[in-house]
Amino acid sequence: MWTFIQPFFGELVLAIIASQVMLLGGLSKKPSRPDVIRYIAIAALAFFALSGFITDPTNVTAFKGAFINDAYARYVKCVIGFAAIAALLLSRSYLKSEKLDQYEFSLLLVYAVLGMGIMVSANDLLSLYIGLEMQSLALYVMAAFNRDSLRASEAGMKYFVLGALSSGLLLYGASLIYGFSGSLRFDAIAQTVANDPSFGLMAGMIFLLCGLAFKISAAPFHMWTPDVYEGAPTPVTGFFAGAPKFAALALIARVLYEPFAGMSANWQMALIIMALLSMFIGALGGLRQTNIKRLMAYSSITNMGYALVALASASAAGLQGMLVFMTIYLITVVGVFACILQMRIRDGMVEQISDLAGLSQQDKGLAIVLTTLLISLIGIPVVAGFWGKWSAFGPAMDAGLSYLVVAALVASVIAAFYYLRLILVMWVEEPAHKFVESPRTLSSLSLASALMLFFIMFVPFIAYQGQAAISAAAQSIMG
Repeated sequence: MWTFIQPFFGELVLAIIASQVMLLGGLSKKPSRPDVIRYIAIAALAFFALSGFITDPTNVTAFKGAFINDAYARYVKCVIGFAAIAALLLSRSYLKSEKLDQYEFSLLLVYAVLGMGIMVSANDLLSLYIGLEMQSLALYVMAAFNRDSLRASEAGMKYFVLGALSSGLLLYGASLIYGFSGSLRFDAIAQTVANDPSFGLMAGMIFLLCGLAFKISAAPFHMWTPDVYEGAPTPVTGFFAGAPKFAALALIARVLYEPFAGMSANWQMALIIMALLSMFIGALGGLRQTNIKRLMAYSSITNMGYALVALASASAAGLQGMLVFMTIYLITVVGVFACILQMRIRDGMVEQISDLAGLSQQDKGLAIVLTTLLISLIGIPVVAGFWGKWSAFGPAMDAGLSYLVVAALVASVIAAFYYLRLILVMWVEEPAHKFVESPRTLSSLSLASALMLFFIMFVPFIAYQGQAAISAAAQSIMG
């Protein structure tokens, strides 16, 4: 029995706990206590993140090969699990202050992570679609969680409609792949690609890639991102910016590097185009923003372009660079949104960049932490953001894509202007508002994120916890 369930043990625990809590919440006559459900969800997510350490360290499959538990999946799930825990911790004070603290929020987040777990372990087209839709359906509801807010309702509707379009593209691509290969399994598709790389398979791969590109808001499939980021509740926006993008990027890498490894020349050009569009649309679009959440939306588009630069190298080093870059990006984005949630005055939350004026005079600690996080996003060598970009751009340079790396550096310089504008507003301008004291959880999370970005604290984490998994994942997929 254990041999059968151990490949998906973490997902099984998440599904059982979430389903039981939902059943109890629905049948209970008294309102369920959100805090209790939140802590149960945190415990379940912690188990999910660490479940890879108690299962077979070799590559094992389940459901006749449709689900795979390898070093690659275990590493990504570990990072996603802890990012989801951070999102739950970020949401507590916000949901209480906005009178939105319902137990359904924690359940939706757990179901989204369950879908992400299936995504990164998908080994055929059917499990890929099931995981993707399970994640997406939960995220649509989370975007519109504040039912009384017109902005949140609009964000949820836009996300749902455009998400349905992306699912249609993905399913059409999957049907073409199945029709020309005769199989849903990645290994069988890879064999067909190696023996007969037909135009139909290439078309199916492009449609599949377009559907997945929507999930990471890569240009030209980025149109939903600014509106959804602005309209969704701030903790939900912080969650959107991290874990779902990492899961979708991990899935893109698995699809391209495994079943379609024989078509690398075709998908490499597609990734280069998306990377160029994402980097410059995100960098230039962010210059005009006055709302900090919309600014972070364009920042995420730009950073997804950087991650695609690494994957465009079509090498094991590029896959490894993407994992390192995304790990650092997740830590940074958790800290940034913890800082945004601390931007609260007596009348409520503020989101305008101008509202940060004179922050250093009122809360020097918060100003220092946010400055550190922004410096990491710029990629200045003092903190780990520089290492993330080095890991992403180095393999592309080695693969002969020097023009793409130069374009990435130009986009980084352009994007640096809007990060520096935030820093300038915080440290130079006169105070615009008087901020109220922030909850200790938010200040602790933002401080922890900033500290982890310094090399002296971050290198041991990567070297000891992540490097072996990253190297093994890259070698197993490329092999």
